[in-house]
Amino acid sequence: MERNILRQIFFDEHQHWEAFKEKHGAKIRPIVIKEVEKFRDCGDPKNGFKLFVCEGCNDVRKVPYRCKGRFCTTCSVGESEEWSRLLTDEVLQVNHRHVIFTIDEGLRDIFLLHRYLLKDFMDEAARIIIEFFEKKAKVTPGIIAGLHTFGSRVNFNPHVHMLVTMGGLTKKGEWKSYDFLPFEMLRKQWQTVVLKLIRRNLSEKEKKKVQQRLQKAFSNNGEGFYVHAPKQKGKVKEQLRYIGRYIRRPAIGINRIEAYDGQYVTFKYNDKTDGKEKLETVTVEEFISRLIRHIPDEQFKTIRHYGMYSRRIKNLCKKVLSIWQQKAKRWIVKVKKTLRRQTWRERVVSSGAKDPLICPHCECFYEYKGEVCLENGRLEIKVALCQTTKRYLEREIAYFTGIQASQKRKEKEEKHQPIKDTERQLCLFRVS
Repeated sequence: MERNILRQIFFDEHQHWEAFKEKHGAKIRPIVIKEVEKFRDCGDPKNGFKLFVCEGCNDVRKVPYRCKGRFCTTCSVGESEEWSRLLTDEVLQVNHRHVIFTIDEGLRDIFLLHRYLLKDFMDEAARIIIEFFEKKAKVTPGIIAGLHTFGSRVNFNPHVHMLVTMGGLTKKGEWKSYDFLPFEMLRKQWQTVVLKLIRRNLSEKEKKKVQQRLQKAFSNNGEGFYVHAPKQKGKVKEQLRYIGRYIRRPAIGINRIEAYDGQYVTFKYNDKTDGKEKLETVTVEEFISRLIRHIPDEQFKTIRHYGMYSRRIKNLCKKVLSIWQQKAKRWIVKVKKTLRRQTWRERVVSSGAKDPLICPHCECFYEYKGEVCLENGRLEIKVALCQTTKRYLEREIAYFTGIQASQKRKEKEEKHQPIKDTERQLCLFRVS
């Protein structure tokens, strides 16, 4: 039985993903098909693996490559943890606020249909904060913004999460703290900016279609669109780690999926209206439809840096603040060190699990012996540290190649097999 319930929903014997592709065809963005199929093959040894052998009992362990896709739950959770860990060492050691910019419910579908607006959506949110700090405090803050397109019910709900320094760099090259955000003013500004953004980028024909929605969004939100920035409590490093994980989290966690019976999916969510946890049951087709909307377009960056944290001036700002802190005796810039991504083994151990390179049978260490990878669609030996390893890897390649060949033959036979009327009706019922 497949342990990852999301992979089971997409790719089990019911073949929901194939049925979904056949039904919706050209409506599905190419990047969606690419990412979902990367997710399907993630962790499959037939796409490459590293070979480890126990030095004591010669037990063999194959560690498959991961897809590192933007849809894969396994990879995205690991990437989220790793990114938040690196973030705590990279940013300034000062108080940050978690600022959230939302929009009216009636405008969400506009951004779904015109996804190219999402970059400007993030840029405008950051610009409002930067201009406020520059005007009121005469400082340039640091901002790391993350775009979420999902709500708690996996619906399309674009909003921006920001990590904002409570203070910034003055023109004299000094750090100045500033911990005040006027919500009422920011809400009205944000509302105006979003409505102007839509009107500015849509054609006349498109504007006529959404004009009523724009008017409703303005009249139904007298105080402006919701902007929230709670004061953070606790140690700076813990704040940063929590906010970092939140900004990079996937659309739905595996732990939120309560049940799957082959046709329906039940998942839990927090209802923002009453704060209670509730369950929702939808068809698999509806669940897939909701989920794939949140796969970003090719090359679209869901995390962006602004102000002092922008890639263009970040290092310069840190140098200036390093000089200032020597005089002020206030340490907000960490000593420069080489930030290194954790290895697979280090991530497993830091999560509290057992060391994956210690043999469960004899407790000796596994030694790296070689690896196999895909080259132009074929498995090839990349590294083999000895002749025994090479022979073993050649046998494994032959085994996986044989499986793939038999699968292709089976698919070809099924494709040319005539479908009876009763079977056709069952297929249609399955995806309706």
